[in-house]
Amino acid sequence: MYTPIYYSRLTVFLTLLLIAGCSRNPVTGKREISLMSTEQEIAIGKESHPSVVATMGLYEDKRLQTFMNEKGKAMAKVSHRPDLPYQFYIVDSPIVNAFAVPGGYVYFTRGILAHFNNEAEFAGVLGHEIGHITAKHAARSQKSQLLSTLALIGGAVLAPEVVGQNIEALQQGLGLLSLKYSRDHESESDKLGVEYSSKIGYDAHQMADFFGTLKRLSDKSGQAVPQFMSTHPDPGNRYTRVHELAKDYQAKNPASYQVDRDQYLQLINGIMYGEDPRQGFVEKGYFYHPELRFQFPVPNSWESQNSPSQFQMAAKDGKSAMILMLAKGNSLDEAAQNLVKELSLNVLENAKTTINGNPAYVLISRQQQPQDQQQQQPQQQDPKAALQIGTWLIQYNNAIYALHGLAANANFNSSFNTFKQVAENFRSLSDPDKLNRKAERVFVKSSPRDGSFREVITALGMPANRVEEAGILNGLKADDRVKRGTLIKVINR
Repeated sequence: MYTPIYYSRLTVFLTLLLIAGCSRNPVTGKREISLMSTEQEIAIGKESHPSVVATMGLYEDKRLQTFMNEKGKAMAKVSHRPDLPYQFYIVDSPIVNAFAVPGGYVYFTRGILAHFNNEAEFAGVLGHEIGHITAKHAARSQKSQLLSTLALIGGAVLAPEVVGQNIEALQQGLGLLSLKYSRDHESESDKLGVEYSSKIGYDAHQMADFFGTLKRLSDKSGQAVPQFMSTHPDPGNRYTRVHELAKDYQAKNPASYQVDRDQYLQLINGIMYGEDPRQGFVEKGYFYHPELRFQFPVPNSWESQNSPSQFQMAAKDGKSAMILMLAKGNSLDEAAQNLVKELSLNVLENAKTTINGNPAYVLISRQQQPQDQQQQQPQQQDPKAALQIGTWLIQYNNAIYALHGLAANANFNSSFNTFKQVAENFRSLSDPDKLNRKAERVFVKSSPRDGSFREVITALGMPANRVEEAGILNGLKADDRVKRGTLIKVINR
């Protein structure tokens, strides 16, 4: 039984812990709780980097990488933390994104590099990502999560009956608080992006224009979320705010700020666009992998996502999903044993079989809770909600593939036939059209005439149904006027 003296000592201990963790933020200049030292930040970056590379892969382009290193080092020198060992990488993903990891690791996807239309847009986003590092946003997020947890624990100590009845609502409230922290961090990084890119000579108004591109991408995908539930501020709102920040900075620091459009476009001439078919692609209800020479069906209306390490697909209702990955082991038996151990599986059924001439092993399992969780939360276990997994281990071309079908116990039987149909149609790929499929790339061409963007891009060979896509890529609207000789990005194989 805990006593008031215990709580008093606990409070004193936590207070001393928080005071000891205080340091001055290099960006704001304010003293704040810091639970992550510079050495820890650097260690996190080093530990995270191999996982990033394994998940996304690196995109090899010496000219682009040299450019990124040059601008990154120049910006690091004018940042609030010039002594960090910054490293810059291009990851092999078509998604339009950039992100930073503590300790100075900055990543740009080839997808975002293809969508920039000048060096100034690139520099603004580079400054934004470096800003996440210099402002120690990872450490500050860790602090907010700790304080939220302490607040929840404190509430449970002071009034356990109230917290017990409202625990879910409290956790949701704390989650929204964390979102607010994240939006504040994004806004702070936008401001740093303006400052840092301006300091190395670029026009930060172009950074704002790129948020216009993000807004169009968001609208086109139909996946925009309300601003109050997003970890990032709305791109349309950021467009306006960053223009204001750039205008204010340039008024206070008059200079000749560069855009450098043509130089950048020539730099990305030939960059890969969209999915790399050599790593696998979905077409007309099938997933094809030319490099590994196999194929299998994708259930109707399921959504999918591919990466170098695994292929995932799921029903839109979220009740069932499948994942393909390499299994560990030199034989089917060894792969099955490793799988059961690593995933803590309780095997209900297992059998050896063949799938289109390939040796295979089928397991039906449930994932077990760790023993300590079973002891701590026995009342929360719901048999219907337990995860059930159907796994097909398939030996093919000197490798063993694990194809997992996942669903809650209550939905597993109704999903099993779909899982089985996919697995039993795993087969070799021999279609020359699929095996020799080339990636699309961005090519830079000169406009052959004066006219609207629609007229120019059509004259350059883009089909009418891709005019909007090409417009987003070029940062232009269909009716925008284009002069003869203007460099334009087109998509082709």
